[in-house]
Amino acid sequence: MSTPQAALSTDAIAHAGHSNQFALLTQRRFGPFFWVQFLGAGNDNVFKFAFTVLVTYQLQVQWLPASMAGLVIGALFILPFLLFSATSGQLADKYPKEVLIRFVKNLEIAIMLLAGWGFMQQHVPMLLFCVFLMGLHSTLFGPVKFAYLPQHLSERELIGGNGMVEMGTFVAILLGNVAGGLLIALPLVGPSYVAAACLLLALLGRALAQAVPVSPATDPALRINWNPFTETWRNLQLAHGNVVVFRSLLGISWMWFFGAVFLSQFPAFAHDVLRGNEQVASLLLVVFSVGIGAGALLCEVLSRRHVEIGLVPLGAIGMTVFSVDLYFAAKGVPPSTAVLTLGQFLAEPAHWRVLADLGLLSLFAGIYSVPMYALIQMRSQPTHRARIIAANNILNALFMIASSLLAGALLAAGFSIAELFLIVGLANAVVAGYIFLLVPEYLLRFVAWAASRFVYRFQVRGDERIPTGGAAVLVCNHVSFVDAVLLMAASPRPIRFVMDHRIFQVPVLGWLFRLAKAIPIAPQKEDPAVYEAAFREVAHTLRAGDLVGIFPEGAITRDGQLKPFKGGIMKILETAKADGLPEVPVIPMALTHLWGSFFSRIEVVNGKHQAMVRPFRRGMFSRVGLNVGDAVKAEDVTPEGLRERVAGLLD
Repeated sequence: MSTPQAALSTDAIAHAGHSNQFALLTQRRFGPFFWVQFLGAGNDNVFKFAFTVLVTYQLQVQWLPASMAGLVIGALFILPFLLFSATSGQLADKYPKEVLIRFVKNLEIAIMLLAGWGFMQQHVPMLLFCVFLMGLHSTLFGPVKFAYLPQHLSERELIGGNGMVEMGTFVAILLGNVAGGLLIALPLVGPSYVAAACLLLALLGRALAQAVPVSPATDPALRINWNPFTETWRNLQLAHGNVVVFRSLLGISWMWFFGAVFLSQFPAFAHDVLRGNEQVASLLLVVFSVGIGAGALLCEVLSRRHVEIGLVPLGAIGMTVFSVDLYFAAKGVPPSTAVLTLGQFLAEPAHWRVLADLGLLSLFAGIYSVPMYALIQMRSQPTHRARIIAANNILNALFMIASSLLAGALLAAGFSIAELFLIVGLANAVVAGYIFLLVPEYLLRFVAWAASRFVYRFQVRGDERIPTGGAAVLVCNHVSFVDAVLLMAASPRPIRFVMDHRIFQVPVLGWLFRLAKAIPIAPQKEDPAVYEAAFREVAHTLRAGDLVGIFPEGAITRDGQLKPFKGGIMKILETAKADGLPEVPVIPMALTHLWGSFFSRIEVVNGKHQAMVRPFRRGMFSRVGLNVGDAVKAEDVTPEGLRERVAGLLD
């Protein structure tokens, strides 16, 4: 089975141990690419915002009223995403990405020369045409941008790399809007300065693009389908083929729906609800952009540098909580008949709650989106990755259009802006819950993430030895009822656990393991049918290239000591070999310091060893660990040898 790691550069592997995501900026495989995309996003917004201000405040264009200018410019920019995303996805799979990046930057220079003439002549039709062309420029760059990252970053770097890109994009949007507004407002020379700035940014981006390293085509034999409509449908079907990836696309598109509602209402919210001037509206944009960027950067810390989709439910919860509180904060804003300056606005304590809610809901939106982008990159087939991302861009555009229509309809129906925010916040809870029920992996990872950080202080050593692609069997000692949960938290991928059928009768944990699609097994003498069915399901799982987790002791220890390993591992490997999988590696693992915790069978009640008797027996946040050993080849595996390896990891 193909994996993202198959396309990784040796440079990515060599530098996988860097200190943090900011260190990526010093490396050629990421630094030039980051600044190219940063300058491109900034240039888009310098141009668009300057043009919007020009036709709103400085020119009187009868056929383009000031009240419609922003809507028309936004629609023209997003139209190419609907028309050409499918084609751009094919190009990004067929051709080397460094070649496409340089082509796109050449196109940007040509567009900015036309736009410069349009600004100098104040030729509105030409500038509108350039808006469409810049939308085309961004459409071509989108699939390249997100398909580039997994070619040059390891699994442990994807979260940090995506967080940097997300942060850079929103900072560039913010700076671009500020620069565009300031430059166009300069008396007499404003249009000339905007033209020069846009051309300079395009030239600088093209110079940096020359330093982007070689990024080979992932499907050079692909035949381009130039029909955007049939190819769009084909891309959506391609994405739908992987349930987890497709639901993640929908989740990201919902985030853009959610964010577009807030971004589109900032001017009216600042003026009508907060009674602030244009500077207050700009402050809302600043807080929102900084919040998104901060949330994106936090993902690497919160995920321990893995693609941790358990952060997605955390982000969804925060988005809903602070959207709802924003409604109540807006209701508590004191009335004002005068329009407030920025200083007057900040002097009112009630306004700080509004800013806090806005900043926190955007921070959680950043936490919500980055793991989804990384998951799509990691789980998509490399040969189709850019087309999957193109499908994401199509869905994003459709969801943003839908958000504009829904917001307009609700406001026209008499709902206030604060009520609109409340409705979107509550809808976010419903949508997120629906996605998590469709794809339980998100919820399971959240439970595992929370348990490993808020119930225990969980430290993993050797986690890089857990395969990020391909079939493998994980073998671990069995200390407590939450062993599987902790292994989930340590693994970058889902694990199908083989578990005693009686565990499914335990309240809560049984439901959790059924949700995780754990494989029930019974002793052969007790239930031969369940026994054989378990091994058939294990074989099917390994054949699909997934991870299987087993506890070879057969039961949770009652005295904290490692018991003899049973022979089930040998039957698993024999079945895999018979299925044509002779090279399935076995990964020994050892949970440490877990004996004596609430979920271990340390308590003796009426002569029986029981767990979950005294909740705070070891207090809160007790330290536990997981040590991961080197993989063992299938032909070298014996139960006794594996037990010795696991015992050697118990320190």
